[in-house]
Amino acid sequence: MKNQRLIWLIGLILLALMLVACGGGGDEPAAEDTASDAAGEETTEEEAMDEEASDLPDLEGREVTIAVENAYLPFNYIDPNTGEPAGWDYDVWNEICRLINCTPDYVEAGWEGMIQAVADGQFDAAADGITITEDRAEIVDFSNGYINIEQRLLVRQDEDRIESIEDIVNNDELLLGTQTGTTNYETALEYLPEERIQAFEQFPFAVQALIAGDIDAVIIDEVAGQGYLGENADVLQLVGPSMSSDQLGFIYPQGSDLVEPVNAALAELAQNGFLEEVNLQYFGPNFTITYDDLFPEE
Repeated sequence: MKNQRLIWLIGLILLALMLVACGGGGDEPAAEDTASDAAGEETTEEEAMDEEASDLPDLEGREVTIAVENAYLPFNYIDPNTGEPAGWDYDVWNEICRLINCTPDYVEAGWEGMIQAVADGQFDAAADGITITEDRAEIVDFSNGYINIEQRLLVRQDEDRIESIEDIVNNDELLLGTQTGTTNYETALEYLPEERIQAFEQFPFAVQALIAGDIDAVIIDEVAGQGYLGENADVLQLVGPSMSSDQLGFIYPQGSDLVEPVNAALAELAQNGFLEEVNLQYFGPNFTITYDDLFPEE
C-alpha cells in the first residue's frame, strides 16, 4: 500500500514537472526574445546611415587632402560670423567621406596653380567650383559633374550700353574683365581679342575695377555673380543670357583610385536627396553671405 502511494505520489510530481516544462511562461515571451525585439524596434539614425553606406566602397578612414580656395562663394569661404571654413564644398565632402569612410583634410590653396598642383600630386583632390573641360582632363581626372553653372555678364547698375556680349563685341571702346586661368577667361577669348580683356588674379579685384569704372563688364559664373551683388545691388547687376552652361566636378591626379568611390557617393547623395537639400541651402534665396562680408572695405 505504501509502495502504491509512493508510486502514485511520484507520478503526480513528474506530471507537474512535465506541465511546467511544456507550458511554463505560456503566453509570456522569454526575456531574451523581449530584449531582442526591443532592440530591433529601436534602430538609431546612426545605424540607418551605416546601412545606407554599406553598399558603398570603404576607404577605411583614409585621409584625403582636398584643396580649396576659401574665397569662392558659395562653394568655400571663411564664415565672417564664426571665422570657420564653410560652404557647399565642405558640406558635400564631409558627407562623401561619411559614406565611404574617409577623413577630409582641407588645405587652402590659391586658384592659380591649383589644377597643376593636383596634377602634380600635391593634393588628393580639389573642390573649388572647377569646370569640366577637355583641356583640363588632359592633366587631371574629373569626378562626375555635380552641378551646371551659367556664365553671365556683371555690369554697373547704370550701364545702358550692354545687354549682351554682342554689345561689347560691337563696341571697341568697351573692356571686359575676368579672372585669369578660368573658363570665364576662355569664354571671353571666344568673343574678344586679348587686348580687350583685362584678367585679374581674383574676381574681387575685377569687380572693384568694374565699380571704379576701369572696365565695363565682368564675365563671371552666375552663382559667384550673385555673391557680389549683396550690398552692391544698388551699383551692380547681372545682364544678358547665359553665354555658356558648364558642369562642375572635383579633380584628382590622373589614375587616382578616389574617382570611382567618390562618384558612387555622389550618386547616393543625388538619390537620397542630400544634394537637392544642400543646393537649396547655398544657391537658394536664404543664402545671404556676400563678398562684402568676406572682404569688407577698410
